Amino acid sequence: MNRLLSWVALSVLLLVSPLSLAEEDVATMVESVQVEATVIEMPAVETSVVEAAAPVPNKGDTAWMMVSTLLVVLMIVPGVALFYGGLVRAKNMLSVLTQVMAIFCMVAILWAIYGYSLAFGDGGSLNWAIGDLSKMFLAGITPDSTVATFTDGVVIPELVFVAFQLTFAAITVALIVGGLAERIKFSALMIFGALWFTFSYLPITHMVWAAGGYLFEAGDLDFAGGTVVHINAGIAALVGAIVLGKRIGYGRDAMPPHNLPMTMIGASLLWVGWFGFNAGSNLEATGGAALAFLNTILATAAGGLAWMFAEWLLRGKPSMLGVASGVVTGLVAVTPAAGLVGPMGAIVLGAVAGVVCLWGVTGLKRALGYDDSLDVFGIHGIGGIVGAIGTGIFVSPALGGVGVDDYSMMGQVMTQATGVLLTIVWSGVVSLVLFKLIDVTIGLRVTDEQEREGLDTASHGERAYNL
Repeated sequence: MNRLLSWVALSVLLLVSPLSLAEEDVATMVESVQVEATVIEMPAVETSVVEAAAPVPNKGDTAWMMVSTLLVVLMIVPGVALFYGGLVRAKNMLSVLTQVMAIFCMVAILWAIYGYSLAFGDGGSLNWAIGDLSKMFLAGITPDSTVATFTDGVVIPELVFVAFQLTFAAITVALIVGGLAERIKFSALMIFGALWFTFSYLPITHMVWAAGGYLFEAGDLDFAGGTVVHINAGIAALVGAIVLGKRIGYGRDAMPPHNLPMTMIGASLLWVGWFGFNAGSNLEATGGAALAFLNTILATAAGGLAWMFAEWLLRGKPSMLGVASGVVTGLVAVTPAAGLVGPMGAIVLGAVAGVVCLWGVTGLKRALGYDDSLDVFGIHGIGGIVGAIGTGIFVSPALGGVGVDDYSMMGQVMTQATGVLLTIVWSGVVSLVLFKLIDVTIGLRVTDEQEREGLDTASHGERAYNL
């Protein structure tokens, strides 16, 4: 600015009085202006690397996951509890309700103390089978902590993920109750539940769902728990039923369900809650969740109809218990496939499982002679196997599935079969060891007198019905 004013003043002087200034004066003024002028330098522009902002959970995804968690809680209490409660005899009604609710409470606490850390932590050299204890007591997990979903750059709050996975652990242990109902000691069941959760559920969960887990890295597909939940629990119930032995009078005395309307209510609550189980496993409120949602309707309906028509054909009449059992069978079969197969594939899976599981709870059970009280193996074990293997088939894009990288049907079926076999062996061995250890220490079974009296009064000192 000073330079500009100086040049303006000089120009005015030259114009106004060109004759009054000597040549040397003009030269002096020009030199003065040049000396006073300053060169203005532009400041150097500093370049910096702007780090990408950390992803922030979407409120819609977070809300959906919290709703899904509540739906899975509904599956357990009261869903599983009422479904099982209606199937046992009246004198054992409250015992089953108590067992399911107590297991839920216990597993919830164990999950927060060490379960989540072992299931989803990095186990180092043992990471193929189990995590570590770095997040024991949920250490380091805050409201700001996040976990990744299946979409790059998308996260949800880790606390929501902890709660969601807690419900899966709880329902898996609770399902085992059905195979041991009406004769197991309450104390023995609680001890078994805690130990089995630790040595069977957590390793299988890590192997299937955690990065670095053996089956996860092998490419095993289990969208919502076909191996982790259903086969795992079904095998434990089968082993327990064999070790415990048959109920007094089994095969001789009539042991009909005491309240089928309650069983129907329980099955309905399971169906409703299963939307959280399957669609929630997408971890995001997207089209993938919508696919799992629809498949949960269709496969379940197909399972109910397939069981009903097969029973109608074999026995001459369709029963409400048959429809309810088929509904649960369809839910089980679609669990590993929910977000991976197309709607038509889901219908086929449900229908096949409905027929196969009907055989499982009648022909197979009769042939082998075990007393799986409420058919946990026949429905969850066999249905889970059908669903897990079927996922390898119907994930094919040619059959309406979403497909996977380098997919070949035979290769994927073999991978699925490996997951099924590993789960059967792992759960079977752990269950057998635990049942035997408990049996030789505190004993597994109530006395004959207590069994005849009923576990409601013998174990809990109360009755479901005071008539």
